[in-house]
Amino acid sequence: MILVTCAVEAELDFLAPRDDVATLVTGVGPVEAACSVTAALAQRPYRLLINAGIAGAFGDTPRIGDGVAVKDDSMEIGLEDGAPLALPNGERVICTARSDERLVTGLDAAGFRVVRGITVSLVTATTTTARRLASELRAEIETMEGFAALRAAERCGVPAMEVRGISNRCGARQTSGWDFKAGRDGLRRILGALMELL
Repeated sequence: MILVTCAVEAELDFLAPRDDVATLVTGVGPVEAACSVTAALAQRPYRLLINAGIAGAFGDTPRIGDGVAVKDDSMEIGLEDGAPLALPNGERVICTARSDERLVTGLDAAGFRVVRGITVSLVTATTTTARRLASELRAEIETMEGFAALRAAERCGVPAMEVRGISNRCGARQTSGWDFKAGRDGLRRILGALMELL
């Protein structure tokens, strides 16, 4: 059984029912995603988690309407200046989670762009923040659930893949080009291609 998750139902309203696929609407943001995914994976065995939804892009590529495969997704956890957080006994902060490498490679071969994501709890609304996230963290897209869903799957021992449709450019909202339908269409294309790989 495959579990496909999204933040809001409208992101996956195109998905046709399949006997081997369950869907889960997690709610918006990293806390809702982590809690919902963990609870679902604890209730029954799944062979794969797919985190799917729309996302914003830093810069002009990927373009609005593109479907992208997220190879890894990070979250800012620790010190604001990016220095390592000193924890006792060699403990470390986990701030990056990765998608299944085989599936990323398959989507790349199918012609979809492979990107790095960053998960935020506040949508980027200024050019200054967008530039910082893109340059310091090498982020190409911004999500609100990706890292949380991938990391929850890692902790539960379940392979995972994140796919996104680009709905806007990150930065000032008045110039972001927000287009939910275009983002959902991009998501539909890449999710369809992913299902063919399974």
